[in-house]
Amino acid sequence: MATLRVTQIGNSLGVILNKEVSARLKLQKGDELTYTETPNGIELSPYDAEFAEKMKVARRIAKKYRNALRELAK
Repeated sequence: MATLRVTQIGNSLGVILNKEVSARLKLQKGDELTYTETPNGIELSPYDAEFAEKMKVARRIAKKYRNALRELAK
């Protein structure tokens, strides 16, 4: 378990993620993290459940209308 330091960033507080943590989460500059409140505190994750659900719907639509989409792509 590693500790992170809270720092002042403008009028807000921020946490700097070290190289090991950002590599483990596969983060790059500009990426967004989702936070979830749990009984043990807050969980940070690069996974966004809402976005994943939208992608699931988009894949289903793309599969259903693949022929029309293929024609539109010409």
